[in-house]
Parts: sequence; structure tokens; C-alpha cells
Amino acid sequence: MHGVAPVFAAKTVRTFCYGFLGVVLPVYLVELGMGAVGVGTAVTLTLMASAALTWAVRRPAERYGPRPALLGLAALTALAAALLLTTRHPWLVIAAAMIGNVAVGSGETGPFLTIEQVVIARAMSGPRRTTLLSVYNLLGYGAAALGAVAVGIAGGYDWLFLVFLAGAAAQALAYWGLPAFALREPRHRREPLASAPLIRRMALLFALDSFAGGFVLQSLVAYFLHTRFGLDLADLGLTFFAAQLLTAASLLLAAPLAGRFGLLPTMVVSHLVSNVVLIAIAFAPTAGVAVVLLLTRQLFSQMDVPTRQAFVMAVVEDREREAAASTTNLARTVAQSVTPALTGWAMHAVAPGLPFVLGGGLKIVYDVLLWFTFRHIKLPDDAS
Repeated sequence: MHGVAPVFAAKTVRTFCYGFLGVVLPVYLVELGMGAVGVGTAVTLTLMASAALTWAVRRPAERYGPRPALLGLAALTALAAALLLTTRHPWLVIAAAMIGNVAVGSGETGPFLTIEQVVIARAMSGPRRTTLLSVYNLLGYGAAALGAVAVGIAGGYDWLFLVFLAGAAAQALAYWGLPAFALREPRHRREPLASAPLIRRMALLFALDSFAGGFVLQSLVAYFLHTRFGLDLADLGLTFFAAQLLTAASLLLAAPLAGRFGLLPTMVVSHLVSNVVLIAIAFAPTAGVAVVLLLTRQLFSQMDVPTRQAFVMAVVEDREREAAASTTNLARTVAQSVTPALTGWAMHAVAPGLPFVLGGGLKIVYDVLLWFTFRHIKLPDDAS
């Protein structure tokens, strides 16, 4: 546990900031004059930048270890916070979100996650790895919940951006406690990956899930609730506080369920239930019904996160873990970056609730394909 304590600390600080930024930024951009299409485009650009950072960070992490790569990312976060504090131009605000890898969903993808999950995977094996990844994600969602509720009590945008800057400094301090050396000898560039076909299949399926998830990212759901039902920042903060808390609580069930039923069944069944509820949000007649459905969905939607991470780390060799983590996360982030701009258009030109139907329907297709693609994969006996 000592080896992953800095990662846990950094995750907590970072996702606390993501918790309020994911709610604040779409509303802030609306106040700066952007509409649905502009907000959707902003989310797409932020995710594209996250994908670029995910691709760029793999080789340094393999060659020099986790500490230099993560410290570099923390420095970019500080630069982003400084930009948010000094500009009111909407496109520069978007540029800051891109530089700072600001999460726009209820969970997290991107370069930080790519490196941190490998650190955790090497620290623990077997069922304890799934438990450790559950705790890692639990801390993230719990901190994001507190960040969301902070929106309603903050003294203004600048106070929140100052907290974001302080969070970048805290992350850097936490990462300084990681080993300064590589965790293993770097893989030679021309040495083939034995698990390359499997990694590609996982990446393609995870990309489908993330493409669908791009329709219902937290920032876009916040925009939907704000414009469709008139929820203000305080209401949105409380809503996403409750949503993140329920998500965090559900993660406590992921490891025991995976231990009893297996990683893949836990991933598929919990995700399938959440997507049926997701579609129902599109037809909610009132804000109260929409919020209740959203909270119900959060009870199930993220139980697949630690189980998916444990599954990826279990099916590849140790030397392939950076490649597996970066490839699958890169695919997820690139695919997710496509749909927010489409979401803005769909909300504006067709119907506000259409993204929930599209996202939920495609996610159900993903669940079915995931089961039939990997149900015959034999994991190590202690993988769950």
C-alpha cells in the first residue's frame, strides 16, 4: 500500500477539482456567450487533447518510470489553472481545459489514469488488485462528489480556479514520493507484443463504449439539466454530489461481486442495467424524475471501471502493461472526443433527450459484444 499512497493522494486531489470543473465549465462557457454547439465542441477539443497526452506519455513512462511523466502532467495542470485565472475569452478557457486534461465526465480517462493503473497493478496481484483499483476509483468518485458540492458554496469562479492551481501543486508533491526510476526495463521498440491482437480487440470495444459515453458526459448532462429544467449551479452541484457519492458507494461492491461471479460478468451485467436507466432519462417529464433516474444509473454505471482495469492488467504480460493501458485508454479518449460535438448539434437541432437514447443504446450493443468476444478468455486463477 505504501507504494501506491502517492497515487491515491494525487487521484483524490485531482478528481476533487474535476468534480467542480465538470459542472462549472459548461455553465461558465454559456455565460461567456457559447451555445449548445459551442459547448459540445469544447468538450470534444478537451478530450482530443487528453488523447494526445495519453499517446505522448507512454514512452517516457516506460523509459523513465512514473514520476517524471506524472510531474510533467502536474506542471501542465498548473499552467492550465493559471490561464483560467487570467482570461475570460471562451476559446482561451477551452485551451486551458485542453492543456490541463480537465475531465468532463463522471469518471476519468487520459494520461494520469494510464500511468497510475499500471503502478497499482504492479503493487498488487489477484483479487487484491481488483480491491485496490476499487479503492482507487472510490477515492476518485468520493472526491469528485465533494468537488461538485463545492460549486454551491464557492465565492465565485476565481476561487475554484485557485483551488485548481493549488491542486496541481499538491499533485506534484504527491508524485515526488514515487520511485524516480523505471519500474522495469523498457520494451525494445521492435520487440512484438504477444498480446497485441487481444489488446486491439479490447481497445476497439472500449472505444465503442466511450463513443457512446461521449453523448452523456457530466458536462453535457449538466448543460441538459441547466437548459431543459432550469437547474442552477447550486442545484447542479448537489445533484452531482449525490451522483458521485452513489457511484463511490457502488464501487465497494465491485471487488466482492467480481470475486463471486468473475470480472467479465460483473462488468457486463452492472453496465447493462445502468444503460437501460440511461435511456429513460430522455423521457423524464420533470427535473425531479430526471435526477432520480440519473442517481439510479450511477448506482450501476461505474462498477465496471475497476473490474475492467483489473481485466486488462490480468490478460497481458507485465512487460505489456504500459502498452495495454495506453492503447485502451487512448482508444477510449479518442472515441469519446467525437460525440460531444454531435451531442450539441442533436440537443439543438433534434431533441434535448436524444443523446441519452443514442448513448444508452450503443452502450447496450457494447455490453453484448463484450460478453460474446471475451467470455472464453481464461484469466489467471487469482485474477478476480
